[in-house]
Amino acid sequence: MKLSIVGTGYVGLVQGACFADTGNNVICMDIDEKKINNLKKGVIPIYEPGLEELVKKNAQEGRLEFTTSLKTAVQKSDIIFLCLPTPPSEDGSADLSHVLGVATDVAALANGEKILVSKSTVPVGTVDKIRRLVKKHAKYQIEVASNPEFLKEGTALQDSLKPDRVVIGTRSKKVSAVLQELYEPFVRTGNPILVMDERSSEMTKYAANAFLATKISFMNELANLCEEVGADIDSIRRGIGSDPRIGKQFLFPGVGYGGSCFPKDVKALVKTAEEYGRALTILHSVDDVNENQKGVLLKKLSKHFKNQLKGRQIALWGLSFKPQTDDIREAPSLVIIRELLRAGANVRAHDPIANSMVQAVFGSKVEFFDNSYDALKDADALLVVTEWNEFRNPDFPKMKKLMNEPVILDGRNIYDPKEMKEKGFQYYSIGR
Repeated sequence: MKLSIVGTGYVGLVQGACFADTGNNVICMDIDEKKINNLKKGVIPIYEPGLEELVKKNAQEGRLEFTTSLKTAVQKSDIIFLCLPTPPSEDGSADLSHVLGVATDVAALANGEKILVSKSTVPVGTVDKIRRLVKKHAKYQIEVASNPEFLKEGTALQDSLKPDRVVIGTRSKKVSAVLQELYEPFVRTGNPILVMDERSSEMTKYAANAFLATKISFMNELANLCEEVGADIDSIRRGIGSDPRIGKQFLFPGVGYGGSCFPKDVKALVKTAEEYGRALTILHSVDDVNENQKGVLLKKLSKHFKNQLKGRQIALWGLSFKPQTDDIREAPSLVIIRELLRAGANVRAHDPIANSMVQAVFGSKVEFFDNSYDALKDADALLVVTEWNEFRNPDFPKMKKLMNEPVILDGRNIYDPKEMKEKGFQYYSIGR
């Protein structure tokens, strides 16, 4: 098939490379000329394990190309995927200006019948808006469908090549057949392709992310209670996770969720409900709990030093919102760093991938280190913010020698409290 992907962010670039890898001819389009020129040279703008190799392979074999020309992308393709950002507006609603603007341009540029697919995370009713714009500006028949993505940063290739489900929103039997044929190579093991109406498809994406965010906030709130009553959240997590009705995933307490999806999608779904005169009380609380949770480590740190953080050397391990990505959008680390700087502390930070991303935010206000141990030199405390694998089994005697004080605040519960006490560390974790 001849496809084009408009937008080369996490979703667009990954999905484009995966479509090309199953034999389709794919054009990835973006208005960012620098990004496109780099992609033509094999330089990938994001960190995602395995993506660079897949992009280079399919580009070399002629199935994947890059352009800044929307006209080229539209007129050389039969199916156009919109993989565009929908950032939150000030009121929490999703900003659809990119999606609707490009959809209008696609309609005007179309040189024949096309299928236009909304893959961006958009509020219920967006496909209907796109359809009205297309009808107004197009000279040819353009079918519009919804096909939300369910990729997790850090495992996006696996999620795309072997999805646990594919959701297609369309009432057209023709469009349904075409998109099912496109996705058939990815579901050979029997995982479902779910075809539904467009509004249900759009809501499915928001519902999935909002439910997962709810599980995280529930566990974080429960973890804070565990500290008060003397219970162990890890034991509770295992106890409830073994119940198949609950499941084991997304039950890990920590310093709050971040990234490009959960914070934005929870707020957008709340706003959608308000527009229809409904109040999603649970999701309001989910968002509030998450914002408060980002300050939990700071409260523990401040209490340990009796509210005297000025001049303290504080080391941070982990800056991205999760491991295996350089994405720092809504990352708890940003909140923690801002508050530490406001309190007069000196911040020494290390992340395997995301140093440069955070340095672009804070500049010289924060010291950044390529080596995790270098960040510990003369530190009064270490805050573990992101659970990168390389942090799980460090050289504790070396750490103790490097630090002014052997104090660790573990925001991801990656160490054992008993062992840390035996090693001579003052250790704080979440809900234990």
